[in-house]
Amino acid sequence: MGRLLFFAAVLLAASPAHAAGREEVVFWHFWGGRDRPVVEEIVRRFNRSQPRYRVRAVAMPGNNLDLKFFLSVAGGDPPDVMNQDDAIVADWAHRGALTPLDELAGEAETAELRGWLFPAARRLATYRGRLYALPNGLDIRALYYNRTWLDELGIAPPRTLAELDRLAEAVAPPGVERLDRVGFLPNPKRLWAWGVVFGGRFYDPQAKTAAGAITADSPANLAALEWMASYSRRYGADRVAAFRTGDQAVTGTAFPLLAGRRYAAIMDGQWRVRDITQATAAARAAGKPIDTYGVAPLPPPPGGRQNAGWVNGNFFVVPRGARQPAGAWAFMRFWSGLGHEAEAARACAAGGWMPVSQRVVEQPAFQEFLVGNPLMRPFVELAASENQLPRPPLPVASFYDRELSAAAQDVMYRGAEPAERLRRAADRVRRQLRAVE
Repeated sequence: MGRLLFFAAVLLAASPAHAAGREEVVFWHFWGGRDRPVVEEIVRRFNRSQPRYRVRAVAMPGNNLDLKFFLSVAGGDPPDVMNQDDAIVADWAHRGALTPLDELAGEAETAELRGWLFPAARRLATYRGRLYALPNGLDIRALYYNRTWLDELGIAPPRTLAELDRLAEAVAPPGVERLDRVGFLPNPKRLWAWGVVFGGRFYDPQAKTAAGAITADSPANLAALEWMASYSRRYGADRVAAFRTGDQAVTGTAFPLLAGRRYAAIMDGQWRVRDITQATAAARAAGKPIDTYGVAPLPPPPGGRQNAGWVNGNFFVVPRGARQPAGAWAFMRFWSGLGHEAEAARACAAGGWMPVSQRVVEQPAFQEFLVGNPLMRPFVELAASENQLPRPPLPVASFYDRELSAAAQDVMYRGAEPAERLRRAADRVRRQLRAVE
């Protein structure tokens, strides 16, 4: 009975497209919770905007989206378009599972798209010189800080790495008896960002061999990891690990910066602006004291990169074998904003998302959003920087991510020697890359 009801629902959902003579575009996405109504409204606006296609959105939140995708491809029944936020572009393109955008849009429109996208968005979508994805939102990391707390301490927001270190020691001096609050604490999962800030890269596209392109153990990346490990030496590796573990127990999924002055400064993404806005409104309604917050670029060391860091985001891909690639491309353009900048600005403002093009940023709807959400403005400025780099465009990007995070955790939490542990991680990634090339 349950299966009959399911198939009846699918037929009912599809029937308006056929009744109106439209071609159906099946769209898989991962959004749920407070974002899902925004996604559904974008789909409705697209369907109303033109008479040829009707998108049917299928929400697939949770795990194993990759597995479901490849099963659908293998079974000859893939979606027409899917939205993703994992570093899968190079891997799936390498396997031949994705349709390059020049096959969807043609060379002229693809060239237009390259110039239209922010550099970070263009890098997210590219594998071996071809665009395989169309980003619709960027995730940028920056330094959030508690402005009220810093003012009480008489400390200016940090603009250099040395200033960030001084903030950390002002809040939690070395040898502090209890580590229950910190000025700042590096996250081992964010070596991707700090390596770039220190002037490093994790991939050399000019290398003669693919394996030689792995530069995780470069001097700049090593310097970043050694700096991160200095916090473990200052406070003790066990105490740093326990403090990080305690974040989940104390805050759950909430933003740790808002948890009773647990952090004076923390790295995180633009989606936390919404958390700050909601927490501030709740405190004001309850008549409680309200701290104010600020956002700054990740502070570099001498010789490091300004406005730098690690970027990822959401993007559309069209699988090989999609029945309606033209309709998929039309929908992708509409949401991302290529030729539909005003629509994309509305979408980004509604979801609190980061545009992928300066032309979307300039639209009145998004400018109005920035007036009401001024903490978003630094993220928008960072999105346009040439120094925002994604994970390397390699078919082993996910493996690389796991190895790099494991190396940083071993150094920060278990006292491993940084140079040796980073070299071992780089060697493992090189071997894995040789195996798949």
